[in-house]
Amino acid sequence: MNVHWTDTATDHLQSIHDYISHTSADYATRIVDRITKRSQQIADFPLSGKQVPEFNIKQIREVIEHPFRIIYYIKPDQIDILAVLHTSRDILKKKSKR
Repeated sequence: MNVHWTDTATDHLQSIHDYISHTSADYATRIVDRITKRSQQIADFPLSGKQVPEFNIKQIREVIEHPFRIIYYIKPDQIDILAVLHTSRDILKKKSKR
């Protein structure tokens, strides 16, 4: 099955790379490579990820590439990578108004 990286997920990857590259550009590249390679597992075995507990929707799943959560949505014709988030982030936390 085809895997499509949404603009949001691509932005997350870029942010991860930019943040880590302040310390080590080589390590930043390796981390992003590890994350993107997990899309092959997702393509081959879409149900291998567990359901995202915050949503409890069968089609929204995640795999962990420590310390990141790769959150994806299974559609009939493709898989959309929705987000790549650090495991410490609360994905339902609302931004405070200032």
